[in-house]
Amino acid sequence: MRPTETVPRAVLVCGEVRTSLLPAHQALDSRAAAQLLGVRADERVLLSERPNLYGRSPDTLTGIDCPLPSANGARVRAVGTVAARAVLTEGRLLQSSAYCRVLAKGPDHRRPWGHYLVRPGVVEPFGKLPHEAVAEGVLTGGRHGDLAVGLIADGLHTRLLRHPLLDHRPPLRSRPTRLRWVALPADPGAGPSIEQFTLAEDELRTLRLRVSEGTPSGEIAGLCDDLALHDWLLTTVVRIMDGISLGAGAAGAPPARQRPGGSEKHPAVVGALRPAVDHLLHLWMPRARVAQDLAPLWDALEERPGFTRQWQTLVQRIRDQLTLHAIPAPYREADMGP
Repeated sequence: MRPTETVPRAVLVCGEVRTSLLPAHQALDSRAAAQLLGVRADERVLLSERPNLYGRSPDTLTGIDCPLPSANGARVRAVGTVAARAVLTEGRLLQSSAYCRVLAKGPDHRRPWGHYLVRPGVVEPFGKLPHEAVAEGVLTGGRHGDLAVGLIADGLHTRLLRHPLLDHRPPLRSRPTRLRWVALPADPGAGPSIEQFTLAEDELRTLRLRVSEGTPSGEIAGLCDDLALHDWLLTTVVRIMDGISLGAGAAGAPPARQRPGGSEKHPAVVGALRPAVDHLLHLWMPRARVAQDLAPLWDALEERPGFTRQWQTLVQRIRDQLTLHAIPAPYREADMGP
């Protein structure tokens, strides 16, 4: 009888998330979401309506055989598969993510593809993995030809954006963001933690985590999807606020039309803020689908930089502006001093 094969433990999980507004004038309902996310004919799309409308595609696998990025210049070849999936939240926000689990060590030769295909989302290095150097290399970006999970996520995102369901008439202007992340083993007995979260240039964010050994890759990817979604919301609403002149309507906008009595009929600032109210403000729901063991990581983000605190401040500013512009102009402009 053949001895049971011992699978080396994983010492690194890495991935990248693309987040963007779905280019459609109307949000997709659950049936349309299932059509959009049906990337495989042999598996169904996961749909949920509580606590919000949520759809997740089946995983797709991409085979890789290439060097791993490394901060110290080491050339470590690896073979395996990278998992990718797409998520649609409230029929409005589209995310695609790719991720893989990298083992601590592997053989010094390539095995038949069947060996890798029965280990979805697992990558084996040739020899021992310098996991700290590779983790840093993933975050900073490797050389041409190195493993780039972001390209796999981007490929899936691009494929979905070409779906015939989309009319490419989004209700507001926005930019996509990228979250590149790595997760390393936490010390024995220690819980999960965020070691670093940075906002880099070109809409890139980087995240370095510590998680308990054996935490499923899909759960880590789910946490990163959730973080990327809320980071995108914050970034987009901040830009909407920055793009308007609160005292005089939208920057560069023509003067608003006037009612006979001189009051504004359609204040430009209301027109600039309305898309955020109609399409974005109800999407804020941190931890809605984060695994229980990883949910405490949101506490660190709430403490610093204070995601929800900043969001609530933005929402209150928007409501104040809408309330202010609901007051007839003569009253709004009156001298309220003693």
